[in-house]
Amino acid sequence: MNEVKQPRAVVLVSGGMDSAVTISLARDMGFEVFALSVAYGQRHNSELAAAARVASMLGAAAHKTVTVDLRSIGGSALTADIDVPEEGGEGIPVTYVPARNTIMLSIALGWAEVLGSIDIFCGVNAVDYSGYPDCRPAFIESFQALANVATKAGVEGHRMTIHAPLMAMSKADIAREGARLGIDFSQTVSCYQADAEGRACGHCDACRLRRQGFEAAGLPDPTRYVL
Repeated sequence: MNEVKQPRAVVLVSGGMDSAVTISLARDMGFEVFALSVAYGQRHNSELAAAARVASMLGAAAHKTVTVDLRSIGGSALTADIDVPEEGGEGIPVTYVPARNTIMLSIALGWAEVLGSIDIFCGVNAVDYSGYPDCRPAFIESFQALANVATKAGVEGHRMTIHAPLMAMSKADIAREGARLGIDFSQTVSCYQADAEGRACGHCDACRLRRQGFEAAGLPDPTRYVL
């Protein structure tokens, strides 16, 4: 009897708690996970070190890091000499990186075709987030439509699916789901300006949302902070 081949999925991995839960959910759904990170010129390498650590810890079949120099265009506090705000404000914050998720998903789409995969996962969220336009359902739906007219797989009838399993979850929901899945969140890095050791500043938007999520979930915060 022929062995049933496990379906493959490309999962975008940033090293934060959201992508850790996304990897685990993809594996829980029966996918063989191929983790993809993008070195886009972000402020710190500890995020990428966490991504590699998380991919290994959660059983990814492979982990690849692709380099794209978004510092060359700047426009964000994460890719230019702009201060990271320590309090949430109104409108789209300066930590928004122009076209980042579009670029990352495009790279994931290319790798998925090479791997023979029709499934891509990303950890975007539209509940407890910073207001980024490329974290909304409309973006994911539009990118999926693009994927199916822009690829050989798509036009040959192998429809690509962009999974965003955390889209409607609060940070508390994500923390609880991670606890259910047995994820060690101390190995993840979410902070926009973590130090070289991956310790969080405790003040930026990402730190605030993460801390509030653990508090609302009634779970201890395992984040390593600078102070």
